[in-house]
Amino acid sequence: MNVSDSEKITRLLQKQGHQPAKKAGGADLVVLNVCSVRQAAIDRVYNKVGCFADKKVILAGCLLPFDKKRLARYKNVSFWHPDDYFCLPPLRQDKLSAYVPIMTGCNNFCSYCAVPFTRGREKSRPAKEIVNEIKSLAKNGTKKIMLIGQNINSYKSQRVNFAKLLKTLNDLPGDFRLSFLTSHPKDMSDELIDAMTKCGRLTEELHLPVQSGDNQILKKMNRRYTAGHYKNLIKKIRAKIPQIKISTDIIVGFPGETKKQFVNTVKLVKSVNFDKAYIAKYSPRPGTAAAKLKDNVSAAEKTRRWRLLDTLINKFEH
Repeated sequence: MNVSDSEKITRLLQKQGHQPAKKAGGADLVVLNVCSVRQAAIDRVYNKVGCFADKKVILAGCLLPFDKKRLARYKNVSFWHPDDYFCLPPLRQDKLSAYVPIMTGCNNFCSYCAVPFTRGREKSRPAKEIVNEIKSLAKNGTKKIMLIGQNINSYKSQRVNFAKLLKTLNDLPGDFRLSFLTSHPKDMSDELIDAMTKCGRLTEELHLPVQSGDNQILKKMNRRYTAGHYKNLIKKIRAKIPQIKISTDIIVGFPGETKKQFVNTVKLVKSVNFDKAYIAKYSPRPGTAAAKLKDNVSAAEKTRRWRLLDTLINKFEH
């Protein structure tokens, strides 16, 4: 998503008559594509803004209201919301691979997540617009096309849901492959799984974040499924697509996560046997529901849990 956003920001700047500078130091305008998902990333933004005090700075991407209010104190800073460039076509259409956003935002309000506060509620692009973009990319030789969205399998435009969209794109002419991310387990319907089995252009890969293997923690995260539901979902998918590679996201050290609850995550990881996992140590994001909870798992314990899962996943990968 960040790569796609950066391409579209560049497209918008070019439409406005701007030309790229060889180095940031020689630029009159500096655009920073921001991600507020983790504190370390937003800390780098504050440092960069301080370094460019003599230039006009535009902050785009995902920025929490809390950080936006603080950064607005800099007189040289202005802001672009993702809606300002979300529907722009890609920067150029002669690449071998391309990202195609089909929806943005999120309605789920997971208690740890900043996305609903930075990108807003879910918005889906019209199916016809997406079809035309894929046709154009295929015509210009693009071989790998990834459909992207914060919660892509909740896509819906009039009567077209994500399963129907996949089938339509699969039937388009051209020599290209399709993939997509990121999916939410609660929206992984039987209709969508069936569509995946019938779409020959789709790569046999699925990114399906689980976040935790403990039901109480999942409830506190507002994920709206159980560990048992998730494991049954994986079994169902692998039964229909045996060669599929499944990756996931996991958060360790969520507020109140006990050692026993973490062990439940370890058990789920062993049971599912993921091909890859992106593991994050919990950090509170201002404005989210989880930020009101006491962050009572120590940094050392978060690191221990992270290392244990990382070692476990690496064994599966090899």
